[in-house]
Amino acid sequence: MQTPLIGRSFSLIEKVGLLAILAATLFAGFSEVKQMVQAGHAGVSDLLLLFMYLELVSMVEVYWTAGKLPVRMPLYIAMVALARHMLVDQQLPALDLLGTAVAILLLAVAVVVVRYGHLKLPYRDAIDSRHLS
Repeated sequence: MQTPLIGRSFSLIEKVGLLAILAATLFAGFSEVKQMVQAGHAGVSDLLLLFMYLELVSMVEVYWTAGKLPVRMPLYIAMVALARHMLVDQQLPALDLLGTAVAILLLAVAVVVVRYGHLKLPYRDAIDSRHLS
């Protein structure tokens, strides 16, 4: 049996961890914007990196408010990260390029499977919350 003090302690640790992730993400995002301003231009890879930071901020917000992390969000970030990797490393061998493209495709299939599962096989608490609202 969990005592209220232990439950609150874990909740506090979780919130502090989320704030640390948010602060680090914002710091990295602002540092990237600063580098783009200093360089005087922004490339597609820079924009994809900023998009990844934005998705991380969104993930923290969803986890903070709902207390749950949708599996699809990290999958989206992974797809963008792999696409950015393909753009940044211009000298990728053809086989590596193909492997990265297949990895993005597999992640996209995983998103579809997860989404289908959530629609057709909802969790019990999701069913209960729909009936309450």
